[in-house]
Amino acid sequence: MMAGRYRLIGTLAAVLTAFLAPVAAHACVQPADICETEGPGSFPLLRGGVPATVYVDPDADPAIRRVARDFAKDLGRVSGRDALVTSDLAAVRGPLVLIGEIGASAALERLVAAGRFDAGDLAGQWEAYRQTVVDNPFPGVASALVIAGADRRGAVFGTYDISERMGVSPWYWWADVPVAPRQDIFVAPGMREDAPKVRYRGFFLNDEDPALSGWARKAFGGVNAAMYEHVFELLLRLKGNYLWPAMWGKAFHVDDPGNTVLAHEMGVIMGTSHHEPLTRAQAEWNAEAMGPWDYRANGAELRQFWRGGIERMMTACGAVPCDSLVTIGMRGDGDEPMSQETAIELLETIVADQRAILTEVTARPAPETPQVWALYKEVQDYYDQGMRVPEDVILLFADDNWGQIRRLPQPDAAPRKGGYGVYYHFDYVGGPRSYKWLNTNQIEKTWQQMDLAWQSGARALWIVNVGDLKPMEFPLDFFMEQAWNPEAMTPARLQAFPRDFALQSFGDGHADEVARLLTDYARLAARRKPELVGPESFASEEFTEMLEEWDRLLHSARTVAADLPEFYRPAFFQLAEHPISAVANLYRLYYSAAMNRRLAAAGDGRANRFADAVRRYFAEDRAITARYHAVNGGKWDGMLNQTHIGYTGWDDPEEDVMPATVRIDAPPGDGFLIETAGNAGWSFSVEAPDYARAFGSEALQWTVVPDLGRTRGAVIAMPQGQAPTAPADGIRLEYDLHLPGGEVPVRLLMVPTLDVRASGGIRIGISLDEGPVRILAATLRATGVAPVNPEEEAWEEAVRDNAHVLGTIFTDVAPGKHVLKVWRIDDNAVLQRIAIGPETGRYLGPKAGGGEP
Repeated sequence: MMAGRYRLIGTLAAVLTAFLAPVAAHACVQPADICETEGPGSFPLLRGGVPATVYVDPDADPAIRRVARDFAKDLGRVSGRDALVTSDLAAVRGPLVLIGEIGASAALERLVAAGRFDAGDLAGQWEAYRQTVVDNPFPGVASALVIAGADRRGAVFGTYDISERMGVSPWYWWADVPVAPRQDIFVAPGMREDAPKVRYRGFFLNDEDPALSGWARKAFGGVNAAMYEHVFELLLRLKGNYLWPAMWGKAFHVDDPGNTVLAHEMGVIMGTSHHEPLTRAQAEWNAEAMGPWDYRANGAELRQFWRGGIERMMTACGAVPCDSLVTIGMRGDGDEPMSQETAIELLETIVADQRAILTEVTARPAPETPQVWALYKEVQDYYDQGMRVPEDVILLFADDNWGQIRRLPQPDAAPRKGGYGVYYHFDYVGGPRSYKWLNTNQIEKTWQQMDLAWQSGARALWIVNVGDLKPMEFPLDFFMEQAWNPEAMTPARLQAFPRDFALQSFGDGHADEVARLLTDYARLAARRKPELVGPESFASEEFTEMLEEWDRLLHSARTVAADLPEFYRPAFFQLAEHPISAVANLYRLYYSAAMNRRLAAAGDGRANRFADAVRRYFAEDRAITARYHAVNGGKWDGMLNQTHIGYTGWDDPEEDVMPATVRIDAPPGDGFLIETAGNAGWSFSVEAPDYARAFGSEALQWTVVPDLGRTRGAVIAMPQGQAPTAPADGIRLEYDLHLPGGEVPVRLLMVPTLDVRASGGIRIGISLDEGPVRILAATLRATGVAPVNPEEEAWEEAVRDNAHVLGTIFTDVAPGKHVLKVWRIDDNAVLQRIAIGPETGRYLGPKAGGGEP
């Protein structure tokens, strides 16, 4: 049985036998395993195309009643025949699926009292579930699959878990992933249970104009409950429980009051973004024209406004408060900092006043209402300068908006009741340039940073900004699986994840090839996000190499697409072929613009051919988008309306602008213009995983993370989150080199990371042979739109190149064999490549430059 969420039926290859090679029938192995072969004591979810009956108690929570209906439809998606949903046990004959909540289900209590179901210690756990086959549970019922939740969401997750394992992808609607038809599905006897390790897990719909908003208006008439029903279902199928809603000019609770009720009924915990306190959207404040967003000048109005949000939370969902995690604190108007002179004391006063509102409106002590304080951008500075909030509040650290976590708890920090969390980004509006168009996120980088967060104690809340949601399917799926059980997301599971995702989405026939496409696309796209690419981005030689890589990847994608049955093609286009086609075309566009300008400057008439190519590729960009919008009869029309060509600053252009070209009246030249990157000399590069020897310790071992970074992969010391070490500890990598002698420059290419401990930088050691260890330190500091110091300039360069360079020069080196040693000093140092020799300008390029080690 496969690890992670992708514990599928053993043979997806049974589908479309004309396409997939026949395989042996899969037998159930683990308790509550799912397979297509009936074994002793197994439960028939489907037998001969007939699904089991689904039962929920008549007074079951709305979230459980809804998931029961979804599960019945999922059985129909597999078999072609929806299951019957009933609340009348006496009328049931034949196999039964019972879905219930411990302590709130009379049917479950009957089984427990009769000794037919062992609830064990399930009661009281957070979102835990137990699945087990029970023989002769009720009169007339020979067997039942019991899905019991410790609470209502536990029952929901336990049910969607069965759906996914029988072949219904969480992305069946959002990415049109098809469901393979089957006639027989059985559940093995025995008990299986699971529970999340991170308490709150979810995503943030953000930067949603013009794409998500425009699409929603066409598809649903607006960003309303009809749209959110699909969002909530996806979140729950991914075993998430928490959402920050779209907020650009929107007010979730006001735009459609049905949003609030629906979220609560489905079991979704609602929050608001880091600058929208006490459930109130910024758009509500603007609409009510209540004066300046300034606590000193307008505190009374702000308190009244916030009180209204908590009053709504207490009443909008009926007899119980709406399920919420309340954001506290305050930022400036429109996601800006408050005034530079804002005092910590003022923000502490604001938090105290907000908690007083919670106490007064809920008639309960403030700690009984879950709360989070987001340490985003300048708010982290207040925290670093000593501001503190009560122990029951979750402290939500953030990344730098580009995937590098900025701060984590200190190793010696005392436990706090509320715990810590992380706000991460797959999408961002800000400097050095906004990136909102496509997925450009490596799951390997997400894993490294979020594993660091887990190991460092940030375990209460994980939330990720996914922009428009599409096209972030692949990294979001990964993020949510890691959030459910970070300990299970080992390096081996990380490496297996793309294939399992491909297997679930496209069957076994091309799972390996699709996994490689997804991984290689993310690696190439993350080298430099498309919004940061332009005609002047690269020297000609490097540009050519990158274009060749994209063309090879596109050829592979088209080869797979041509061989896939039509059954899979809409999903394959959305998840793999489209982003590869779009970015490959963008590189052709900018490469042609670069060559046009360089040839025109040389008076070479071939510049005109490249000018024509620019126009052709610009038109192709629109055609690729139009093809996406036409998928499945126009289901996603408008979803890719985000502009992405023609950036001149950090913010996106109002419309795509074709790069300027030059036409000249001159014949083609005799030669082909190649711009070299300087004198390569004897320079060469070594990939970090290609070490000759690795020396760890009892507590720390070097681990290769394939594909992390720009090329082959990176190396880190694990487990992460550990204290600094010294060269005397001997934790090092050794590389055997042959050097020409004399002066030897060495540059370590690091995957960008930030000093999460505020300890003065991330240190790493380097030495040659038996020489002394030199300590190099990465002191990057994240900025906003414009850098103001060298550390911020270095950060901007690092996020642009997805690499940070640390260098030193060894002198008086004798010619011949040498051993270069890289020493582990600080945690979170991620080595991806070593460049040796005179700087060529190509050590960031796709290929290792110069000679051989």
